[in-house]
Amino acid sequence: MDTLYTAEALATGEGRNGHVTTTDGRVDLDLAIPPEMGGSGEGANPEQLFAAGYAACFHSALQSVARVQKVKIANSTVGGRVSIGSNGNGGFGLAVQLEVVIPGLDHEQARALADAAHQVCPYSNATRGNIEVTITVSDD
Repeated sequence: MDTLYTAEALATGEGRNGHVTTTDGRVDLDLAIPPEMGGSGEGANPEQLFAAGYAACFHSALQSVARVQKVKIANSTVGGRVSIGSNGNGGFGLAVQLEVVIPGLDHEQARALADAAHQVCPYSNATRGNIEVTITVSDD
């Protein structure tokens, strides 16, 4: 891989009940286990950070493929959901749902752009074959 950029972060404390900071200081968050998992929920959690990162990265990939295909998209959004649960083998696994909304574009063309974005998005490439990723395309 020809590296373009490297992000660096440090987690301290007790993992999910701790703190995370990037070396540039742009991310500086307390972490807390969500109430659904027995925690206080009084901080961010890794699944929220992953959902935000994947949604933003996928949205960038969507805009990139639209530019390459010379398709104008305006007011598009990508929502991300990351779920965590037992993998049935004593560990945990993740599942991702992405919702792509491209107003004013017919469903088939929007689906084609989302499929193309899924092929180039670094998060999609990193997760492909490892976790379930579901992409829906919606009109609203």
